[in-house]
Amino acid sequence: MKKVGLVIIITVLGISHIEAQEIKFGAKAGLNLAFITGDNTEDFDPNTDFHFGAMAEIKFSEKFSLQPEVIYSGQGVDTNISSEGRITLNYLNVPIIGKYYVTERLSIEAGPQIGFLLSSKGGTLDYKDFLKTTDFGVNFGLGYKFDNGLNFSARYNLGLTNIIDVDGFSGKNRNGVFQLSVGYFFF
Repeated sequence: MKKVGLVIIITVLGISHIEAQEIKFGAKAGLNLAFITGDNTEDFDPNTDFHFGAMAEIKFSEKFSLQPEVIYSGQGVDTNISSEGRITLNYLNVPIIGKYYVTERLSIEAGPQIGFLLSSKGGTLDYKDFLKTTDFGVNFGLGYKFDNGLNFSARYNLGLTNIIDVDGFSGKNRNGVFQLSVGYFFF
């Protein structure tokens, strides 16, 4: 995990040395509608939680920018299994979002994400020993920003990693998260 973190830091720092016209830093927070897809998920309902974190926008032209982020994200599911109830999966996600501006304010967004499982709990159980600690995904969404720094985004994160890490379990389960965010670029 330390190697992955080092690669992310080097990538973000390397990107910032490219001839960017402008770099802005900010924060964001919002609502998650999270779920787990795949095998044996018929007893799972979406889980409502939140996310928050820091972001930077590195503008390369009037039409294109990159937005690296570091986001705490509450994910998981609500279950219809009475002994478990809500299964919470807390991740530290690091997406690198490419933004194409369709207009001066409206952008189409997409990019990869790596997530690190911080904690997990469901009912009286800790599920962390049964889950992979790293989750890869890809994001798709829309963003809208104002000149005063205020911005809004709607995004879907499609998990690519089978998150279950149990010997002998052949099922495949992946994270999925819809996010609505409000953010502000400070400078």
